[in-house]
Amino acid sequence: MASDNHFHHERDEYGEIIRSKAVRAGKRTYFFDVKATQGDDYYLVITESRRRNNDDGSATYSRHHMYLYKEDFGKFMEGLSDMIDFVKATKPEYFETLNEERKEE
Repeated sequence: MASDNHFHHERDEYGEIIRSKAVRAGKRTYFFDVKATQGDDYYLVITESRRRNNDDGSATYSRHHMYLYKEDFGKFMEGLSDMIDFVKATKPEYFETLNEERKEE
């Protein structure tokens, strides 16, 4: 999995983009964007972008967004952490490639 970090302040139609990170994973790319409202409240937009090959050889991308607001950060992290810990305990082999990538850095 490759990742790109971008620190910038620019505005899109949904808010000011404070920081972005792209994580490439096969045919999927995950984008994590911290954005700010006009009142300077931060929220997180998680986007999954999947490449699909068409019959004519061209590619299209499907995107799904999830918006996470400041009041939910803690509960979201707790739930995600619990589920990741469960998977690590029951299927540690899923994390072997992650450990190998970290050793290479």
